[in-house]
Amino acid sequence: MHNLTTPIELRRPALVHYGCGTLAKLAEWVAAEGYSTPFVVADPINAARLEALGLGAVSCFGEVVPEPGTDNLNRAIAAAGNADLVIGFGGGSAMDLAKLVAVMMGQDKPLSEISGPNRAPARKVGLVQIPTTAGTGSEVGTRALVTDPETNSKIATESPHMLADLAIIDPDLTMTVPPHVTAATGVDAMAHCAEAFTSKRAHPLIDAYALQGIELVGKFLKRAVDDGDDAEARAGLSLAAFYGGVCLGPVNTTAGHALSYPLGTRYKLPHGIANALIFPHVLAVNAEARPEKTAQIASALGFDGGSEDAVRAGATAFCEALGLDMRLRAHGVTEDSLRAMAEEAHGIRRLLDWNPRDLSVDEIEAIYRRAF
Repeated sequence: MHNLTTPIELRRPALVHYGCGTLAKLAEWVAAEGYSTPFVVADPINAARLEALGLGAVSCFGEVVPEPGTDNLNRAIAAAGNADLVIGFGGGSAMDLAKLVAVMMGQDKPLSEISGPNRAPARKVGLVQIPTTAGTGSEVGTRALVTDPETNSKIATESPHMLADLAIIDPDLTMTVPPHVTAATGVDAMAHCAEAFTSKRAHPLIDAYALQGIELVGKFLKRAVDDGDDAEARAGLSLAAFYGGVCLGPVNTTAGHALSYPLGTRYKLPHGIANALIFPHVLAVNAEARPEKTAQIASALGFDGGSEDAVRAGATAFCEALGLDMRLRAHGVTEDSLRAMAEEAHGIRRLLDWNPRDLSVDEIEAIYRRAF
């Protein structure tokens, strides 16, 4: 782990509007910046409520799917036409595609030439991110993920050119998110914070954001699941997701996300539920390597830390109290795929190399089996 003297770089959008009703500021900003042809990247649900943006008739690619692949990305780029502003409107999938569309349109560069760190070209268009769930924190990040259908693996692209000019975090947009999605995305936001908090490259600057994000989820997630109209709870979760997004840039996630990715690519499980299913098990397996921080996480979520078994039981009970079925098999995962998933997860070194303890393929398979 890093200390106070370790250099770190923290990037955030130049302008962030946070709070209920802030979506109303979009039209004013678009006009003031001189944009004339906005293009919206959205999933079908949010494509049906474009009037909420207050921009009148706008072009839209409204076919973003969960865990989008390169084919979904390519269709979005083709639909962008001559837009001068890209707006991501939805969850993490829509916002990730919006980032890639913004740096790829008009560039004649395939994804293979810009993927990885700091290879994307400077974008020629503006970029706005507007989350409608409280989960990924993608609205404030520089990273985007899509799936390669040929290898069934995630392609990560990271660049400061994918940082939004404006992020609008309006909790009112999350009021209609159903309870099970609220639960899963809330655990995802918390997992971003928890994994960054316990990472080998954890940093005091980021720890403050991470711990507060975890505390917000502990305080507000059950309330929002029980009452979707609880404005304070929705706002608290939106702030937690924002803090999680801040954690992702300079520190990022570790084993929890590495183990969740095969669930998305193989079984098309939404990112939030995939992370929720894995979260208790990775928190527990890392507990001995980060006892003090694990105890802080446990306290924030309302259970006692301690042994690996106690942490696993407490974190699982926290998730089950949200109405989540925490068995992999309940979500269509088959036992005969566990070994192959373990091998896939073990290969995601950009995340696993920063996990607080090394995990072998056998140990990862054992985690899947405990979650099965």
